[in-house]
This record gives sequence, structure tokens and C-alpha cells, in this order.
Amino acid sequence: MSFQGDSGATPVTSAPPVAALIASLTREVADFPEPGVQFKDLTPLFADRDGMAAVTGALADIASGADLVAGIDSRGFLVAAAVATRLGTGVLAIRKTGKLPPPVLTENYTREYGPATIEIPAERIELSGRRVVVIDDVLATGGTIAAAARLLTRAGAEVTAAAVVVELTALAGREALAPLPVHSLSRV
Repeated sequence: MSFQGDSGATPVTSAPPVAALIASLTREVADFPEPGVQFKDLTPLFADRDGMAAVTGALADIASGADLVAGIDSRGFLVAAAVATRLGTGVLAIRKTGKLPPPVLTENYTREYGPATIEIPAERIELSGRRVVVIDDVLATGGTIAAAARLLTRAGAEVTAAAVVVELTALAGREALAPLPVHSLSRV
């Protein structure tokens, strides 16, 4: 619990402003993409000028000092592009398999809905020694972000942190990513 003002007499128990804004603009979709899943649709948040600005600013603060931000297909690179613009860095889109022309570097992994593969270009992007922050919209089990970190590390990058808009704490993704620092704007 925090307190407002100098006297400390008025308790304040509200969520941080960015987290409250995220919650107010997140659409809950039951049984999507499969039965039993409570999908967090952040499309209304990203379509809202104030919401997108708040998320971009908060993630840019986290990624400050990075040489490059990497966004995970597809909502992650939407947010990562805005963060990169704010920071004056480049952005690398980590794509689902089959979306990039060859040659590519690939990483196979298991996510909450089954096996998957992600890719980055194998040529013309020098990652060796670059400090990279991985950005995604939602952290669930951690499989996708862990695969992205492995892929970038294999390409020579130093992955310094992961940053997400929403973390689903019950799925223990943060623990799966340890010791990588994970920053969440909202935890549900």
C-alpha cells in the first residue's frame, strides 16, 4: 500500500496508471483460440491514442539503453516499432515460420497451444554485440520469449531484458525466463 501526500494519512490502493489504462482497454474473449482459454485482446488498447502512447512511453523507459528492440510476431512488433521510434533505435521483427525469405535463422519451441517456430533474417543484420530488448504483447508460459532470446543470442546479440504489456501470472512465464529480467506493464 502506498500513501498520498506528505502526511501519509490517505491510503491509496489503486493500480498504477498504465496498468489501470491497460485493464480498461483490454477486451476479454472466452474460449479463444481454443476452449478454456481466456484471451486478452489488446487491439482496443493499441487503437486508443492515449493507450498506445502510455504503453509506448512505459516500454521505452524499460528499453532505454538498448541498441535494438526486437518485437515478436505480430502484436509484439507493432509495439516494438513504436518503442524503437521513441528511442531512435532500429526494430527487428521476429517472425513466425515461413514469413521471411531465405536464408533465415530459426528456433523451434513449444507454446501453450503446441509447437511453433520463429525466424529472423540470417543476412544483412549485424546482431553481434548489440544490446537487445525483446518486446511482446502478452507473457503467458514464456515459451515464445525464451525462444526469441535463444535465437537472438545464437545470432550474437546480448538480450538484456524482456518487456511485455500484460503478464498472465498464473502461467509462470516469468519463472520460465529466469534469469532474464522481465518487465510487465500489467500483471493479471
